[in-house]
Amino acid sequence: MSSSASARRRALRRNLEGWLFVSPVVLGLLCWTLTPFVAAFYFSFTNYDLLSAPIFRGLRNYGRLLGDPLFWQSVKVTLSFTAMFLPLSMIIGLGMALLLNQRVRGIALLRTAFYIPSIVPLVATAVLWIWILNPTGGLLNTALQALHLPTGLWLTDPKSALPSLVLIGLWSVGGGMIVFLAGLQGVPEEYYEAAKIDGASTLRQFWHVTLPMISPTLFYQLILGLIASMQYFTQAFVLGGASGGGLGEPANSTLFLSIYIYQIAFSYYQMGYACALSVVLFAMILALTLVLFGSQRFWVFYGDR
Repeated sequence: MSSSASARRRALRRNLEGWLFVSPVVLGLLCWTLTPFVAAFYFSFTNYDLLSAPIFRGLRNYGRLLGDPLFWQSVKVTLSFTAMFLPLSMIIGLGMALLLNQRVRGIALLRTAFYIPSIVPLVATAVLWIWILNPTGGLLNTALQALHLPTGLWLTDPKSALPSLVLIGLWSVGGGMIVFLAGLQGVPEEYYEAAKIDGASTLRQFWHVTLPMISPTLFYQLILGLIASMQYFTQAFVLGGASGGGLGEPANSTLFLSIYIYQIAFSYYQMGYACALSVVLFAMILALTLVLFGSQRFWVFYGDR
C-alpha cells in the first residue's frame, strides 16, 4: 500500500472518530432544535388543534396577532422585564465578582455561598419566594412590619408584580458572577502595574483596564442574558398560578410572551396560532441579538486590533 493511500485511510479514520464524538450533539440539535423549529414554522401557517389534521391558512395567524391586544401586552411585559432585569443582573453580577476577586481568607467559601442560589431548581426557588412575598404573613412583610416600614402586595399588585419578578430573577445572579470572576482573573496583572505607575486611580484602572479587557465576557453575558430574559417562563408560570387569579395575573401584568404562547397552545389548543407567536418571539430575539453583534465592534476588545 502506498504512503498516500495510508495517509488517506488515517485521515478518514480521524474524521469518522471526530464525527462519532460530536454525533450526540449533532443529532440532538437536529432532533430537538432544528426539526421542531421547522415544524413550528410550518404549523404557524395552519389551523391546528393537535387532534385533527392541520389546515393551511396562509398568513391569517400573523394577521390575527397584529390585532390581538393580549399579544401586544405580552410583548410589552417581556420587553419591560428584559429592560429592567438585564442591566441590573449585569451590574450586580460584575459588582459581586469585583468584591470576590480578592485574595483574603475564606474567599472560596463566600464565592460558593453566592453561587449556590443559581443552581437551586427554579421551581423550588419560586415556591420559596411565594412564601417570602406572601402579602399576609410573608417573611418580607413581617420584616417590614417589625421595622415599622410600609408593606406591599408584591405579586398580587399589578404595579409591583413585574418588579417582584425582577427581584426574584436577581436571586440567581451568582451564575453570571462566576463568569465575570473568570474574566477578571484573566486580566494580566502587569496592566494594572503599568496603570499605577502612570498614576491612575482605582476608578480609572477599572474604566480603562478592567472594562476593556473583560468586554468579551460582558458581551457573552449580555447575549445569554438577553436570550434568557426574552424566554422568561418558569418563575412567572409558578408564581402566576400561585398568586391567585392564574397565569399573567394580576391584570396581565406578568403575561410574558412565553406564558401567552403556553396558554394559547395548551389551554385553548390553538397550536397554529401558538406557533405563529413562537416564530415572532424567535424573530424578536434574533433581531435584538443581531443588533448586539453589530454593535460589538464599537466596544468589545479582543486584543487583536
